[in-house]
Parts: sequence; C-alpha cells; structure tokens
Amino acid sequence: MGKRRRKARPNYKDDIKFKYRVNEEIRVPQVRLVGDNIPRQGIYPIEEALRMAREMELDLVEVAPNADPPVCRIMDFNKFIFEKKKKEKEQKKKTQQTEVKEIRFTPMTDDHDFEFKLRYARSFLEDGDKVKAYVFFKGRQIVFKDRGEQVLQRMIEELKDIATVESPPKMEGRRMIMILAPIKTKKGKTKKQSLEEKQTEQTEQSTQTTEQQPSEK
Repeated sequence: MGKRRRKARPNYKDDIKFKYRVNEEIRVPQVRLVGDNIPRQGIYPIEEALRMAREMELDLVEVAPNADPPVCRIMDFNKFIFEKKKKEKEQKKKTQQTEVKEIRFTPMTDDHDFEFKLRYARSFLEDGDKVKAYVFFKGRQIVFKDRGEQVLQRMIEELKDIATVESPPKMEGRRMIMILAPIKTKKGKTKKQSLEEKQTEQTEQSTQTTEQQPSEK
C-alpha cells in the first residue's frame, strides 16, 4: 500500500481563518517574528518560534507569507479571527445598500396569511431593509378599501417596535401602498444589529474573564 497522504485542511475562500497558516502548518526553515510581545524581533528558526508560542500558550501565525523569510506573529489566533470578522462585518454594513422588499396583501387576507407575511416583514426590517406593503384590489374588491386599510394599519401596529411609517397608506391605481422603514439607533444601526453587537461584546468579555481566572490545582 502507498503512503497515506495527510488530509489537507479545506480551503474555504470565504472563511478568513483558512487564509492563514498557523503553528505546524508553517513549513519553512525560519521566520521573522514581529510584535510587541517579542523581546527581540528578528529571524528565528521555525522550531524556536513554535517553542516560544507554546510557552506563551498562544499561536504562531503567518501574517506575510510572501516575505523572505515569512513574517509571523505570536497571538491568540481565535481572538485575531474574531476581530477580523467583526471589522469585515462592520465594513460590509457601511457599504450595504438598503433594499425595499415588497409584501402583497388582499382585502380578504386571513389571519394565518397575515401572520405569515408579517414574519417576513419583521425579518426584512431587522436586516435593515425597508418594506413596501400593499393591498391589491382585484375586480369588485375595490369597494373594500376600508378593509385594505385595516390590514395595513394592523401591520403598522404589529411592527411599531421595530419600524416607522415612511409613507402612510395611499391609493395608487388598484393598490393601497405604504412603506415602512426600520427604526435606527443614534449610531445608525437597527435595534437587532445593536442587540447583536451588545451580546457579542458580553460574550467576548465573559470569555476573557474566564481565561484570566487562575486554574484550580
């Protein structure tokens, strides 16, 4: 039988952590160590760099693979990736354009269908998108304008905790249309985004506190 090949780590292009080589994955004879936690920055044999990382209970991370020799830092790799993803997510939110999602009703929309579409509207608003809700009056249904307005007013009431009325219900041909926009905080974020960031910060603080606690002997 031939020699078993070592299973390669999946190369997921969209995952930041697979863009770096860490610890034993760094297969070069020597590396250049940089960083505030390195007393004497410079070129080290890979074995020495790995030993230093183990003594600090951290990871050896290749940050500049094309340099000669490759540049590495000794750091908490998981924390490094967490911060990277957080920054990318914030940058993506800044460049992301707000979309307008459409949701259609009829004056005869029943409670089940209304609740189903309401959940979609809430998810759109939580993601930062606007919602264009309208009631379409087919044929003789045009005489039930009051029912159509009741549907839209009910929607406004159900979503008042996360949405504000940008354009109130009004007739346009055979459609009664309104537009809802997500309520933003002072920082320009939706309530869901602010809550997620707060929960992330609490989780990170809890993790750091646990890591700092002395282990029992």
